[in-house]
Amino acid sequence: MDAYGQFASVYDRLMQDMPYEDWLQFAHDSWERYGMPGTVADLGCGTGSIAIPLALSGLEVYGIDLSADMLTVARSKWDEASSHMARARGNVTWLEQDMRDWTLAEPVDTVISFCDCVNYLTEEEDVEAAFKAAYDNLREGGLFLFDVHDPKVFLRYAEEQPFVLDEDEVAYIWTCELDESRLQIEHHLTIFAEEKSGKFERFEEMHEQRAYGRGWMEAALKRAGFRTVDCYADFELEPAGDRSERLFFAAVK
Repeated sequence: MDAYGQFASVYDRLMQDMPYEDWLQFAHDSWERYGMPGTVADLGCGTGSIAIPLALSGLEVYGIDLSADMLTVARSKWDEASSHMARARGNVTWLEQDMRDWTLAEPVDTVISFCDCVNYLTEEEDVEAAFKAAYDNLREGGLFLFDVHDPKVFLRYAEEQPFVLDEDEVAYIWTCELDESRLQIEHHLTIFAEEKSGKFERFEEMHEQRAYGRGWMEAALKRAGFRTVDCYADFELEPAGDRSERLFFAAVK
């Protein structure tokens, strides 16, 4: 789980088509079912694309990420967004911590980890540690919400790669290598990003993810102490099925 480094500087440009509104809607739909929180910890918050809207809606948010570079971008975005608020609402506290081992002064009502962050934990013991940390930092009755890729997604990535993006200000070549026995995939990106001078900088990124079976994930959440575990799919509060590609877990302490 290396920090994102140079990737942070172009992350928002590369991810501008990501369905952040769908993740936010899923969170609000879940809270209507399980209970509305006042405090939220966002694990793997990145540049704050989910944490900031939640804070602007009035929640007290803790944005937690391992990458100092990502958090620098997030702070800048929050400062700009909050400066335009007509009145004080919520707030974000940015924390550089590891999702496998993080602590807060007080437990929160909800822990979220969207955008398949848990898939970046490539050892079972790391996933178990992250689940236990989420459990420990939740109040009694609190909710842990997160999503992961189903294993079939990585199989499809390996079959369909390479992927290419060619935009005016940024471009990439993305290739994948899959270890099918572990359902672990390496994403290799060669990125070309335009600088203020008009010149393009080239840099390399490699990110690893691992997929875990639904049954194993549910059992691991129960081992962490969660008393209720529900599994939904593809941004809907409908039970996951064989064709589901993005699994959403809702675990209650």
